[in-house]
Amino acid sequence: MNEAACTRLTLAQALEELKRQSPSAKLLALGQTVFWDEPMKVGVAIALQKLNTGQKFVAGVHDTDYFAKLPRGKMAKGEFKAFPHNDTKTKGLWSASAEFSALFGSETVITRESLASAGLRIAKLSKNDPDLLDSATEAWGWRGIVALGDTAPIAADVPLRGVFAELFSTLKWALDLSVQSFAPEDRAAAQERADQFLRLICDSAEAANQNASLTDWYRTLLSEIYRYLAGDDVDVHATVTTELLRFNSTTCDLPRFDLLKLFVDYRTREQVCEAYNEAIKGSGIFDLHKFGTGAIPFDAVIPGVGRGTIRLGTRGAVIETPKPSFLSFSKPIESLTEFAVALERKFGPDCVIVGKAVTLIGTLAREFSFVFHEGASPYVKNAIKFHAKLAEIGHPLELNPILRIRYEIWDALEGVDANFQLPDSIASAFPEEHISAKQFAGSWRATKDTQCQRLCDLGAARSSGDLIEKLVEYGHPEWQAVRGTYRELLEELKAMQEEIQRFRTERHAIYAQLREQKQNLANLEKEKGNHFRAEIFEKTPTPEALAKREEYGHRIHDLLAQNRQLLHEAKESLKRQEAYVRSEHVMQLHHRREEIERNAERERLEIIKVAITASKGLANANRRPSAWWFPLVSPDGEWFRRTIATAQCYLEPLV
Repeated sequence: MNEAACTRLTLAQALEELKRQSPSAKLLALGQTVFWDEPMKVGVAIALQKLNTGQKFVAGVHDTDYFAKLPRGKMAKGEFKAFPHNDTKTKGLWSASAEFSALFGSETVITRESLASAGLRIAKLSKNDPDLLDSATEAWGWRGIVALGDTAPIAADVPLRGVFAELFSTLKWALDLSVQSFAPEDRAAAQERADQFLRLICDSAEAANQNASLTDWYRTLLSEIYRYLAGDDVDVHATVTTELLRFNSTTCDLPRFDLLKLFVDYRTREQVCEAYNEAIKGSGIFDLHKFGTGAIPFDAVIPGVGRGTIRLGTRGAVIETPKPSFLSFSKPIESLTEFAVALERKFGPDCVIVGKAVTLIGTLAREFSFVFHEGASPYVKNAIKFHAKLAEIGHPLELNPILRIRYEIWDALEGVDANFQLPDSIASAFPEEHISAKQFAGSWRATKDTQCQRLCDLGAARSSGDLIEKLVEYGHPEWQAVRGTYRELLEELKAMQEEIQRFRTERHAIYAQLREQKQNLANLEKEKGNHFRAEIFEKTPTPEALAKREEYGHRIHDLLAQNRQLLHEAKESLKRQEAYVRSEHVMQLHHRREEIERNAERERLEIIKVAITASKGLANANRRPSAWWFPLVSPDGEWFRRTIATAQCYLEPLV
């Protein structure tokens, strides 16, 4: 959908329009963690209370999603470990159930493509430092916790006691880094607020049941963090997807399973599977053939067994849990009730059916309106295509629109009483690293634009000379002197090249003589042969003929000697050139030039990192901030209130 074409509304206007379009829809804020942007949606719950429209707000924890695993195998010992996200060893890392962003940070990886686009000569820098790109491409201020076992558990199966130590340590890392971003005069108060939040987390974890899962605790913690953020109690119902999507003979008739019905009924299955595959084509999402014969885009979660793709046949089903599970049917399934009864009979009433990324949208949108931050859930566009194809083949679904929310959190700092000492990751992009919240609000957009332009300018600076000119232009005073030194070096190296060219010219002249002598030698040997055949072969040679033949021999001998001398002179010339090139003075020239060029590339790298973090990084954080930043920066709630009051919203239709 073209977001620019949507009518932008205030939050209150959007909720009223949603009430008009979907009067019975509940609003669903569904996320994997309470430590990122999800609690920001408490603003919707507060607005609903003020409007008193009767709409219900449900906060859900997606506990049937997989806990993160490293994309490149085990890199540490233990059960759980926090990692940064970079474009090398943790490339492709996806951690949602336990991710943390420090103030001003985001999961903005500095990709190798972006480095190359900005002109960085990666090979020059990484030649002597093969691990350079690990830190160079790291997303500043972000870490995600991953499971280190052989298989990734679903979040509902992660024990709180097993992961809490790493979770608490990573949260403290994010808070400590955030506190360091406050100006010295505000830092002590910020530390007190950070400690207060840590106590809230510890107290909540200590009060949790000994056998609680991570997501059981998240469910309880949601209301506490909502209260912490809003400054008051908020009317919200908290749930988890193991409840929302529980599938048995009692729940199977709920509208949320209408989409599943089309895939379960053998009479419509082939048609809707084809529509699904068409809708995801080119998206990078696996089509159903990748999951095996009979696969549908839904997984079953079986308590104590695991999660796996459902594959349906005419007389049975395979559920691709870690150890495959099986169902048998007396006849091809036509209804959800038949499927629910078979599943419940074999595995009990607490099984869950969860749609894969695209079908989860259409599943829950039958009864709920998703509350998504702008930019969240990249699968929505494929879901919309899928729903359109379903309508084309005669299976339209009535779906509630998504409520999209766009924040301008940095603009909302305009009225906040706080002072920052910006982190090194962005400080040099701003006129001053010690900056008030109001100054930051007024300058971050221009800074973002300037840094984007800087990336383009760096990309055009392909030579070291051009790069050094840029460094001088960017106000790096030390490069003013280096520029002069570099120019002098280039002049000396140019003179050195001229001397090397003199050696080459000398050898080229020798080689030209050699070629001429070789031709003379060939001609002389030919004459000698002709003379032999004409005057000596099968004849009685005259003394004159023999003398002539001897003369030919002497002349050939002299030419061979001259050739040897020329070859010797050429070798001596090459030796003199090599000695010159390897002289201490020349080697120092090369070393100094390479050192300057490497240092310039290192400077380019640092500028690129700052430019990306201060442009794309701040823009990403602006869209999806960590909710706990707000009371940390603005304990009176002003930043949060202004952010919600200035939020722009729109309704995104799913059909």
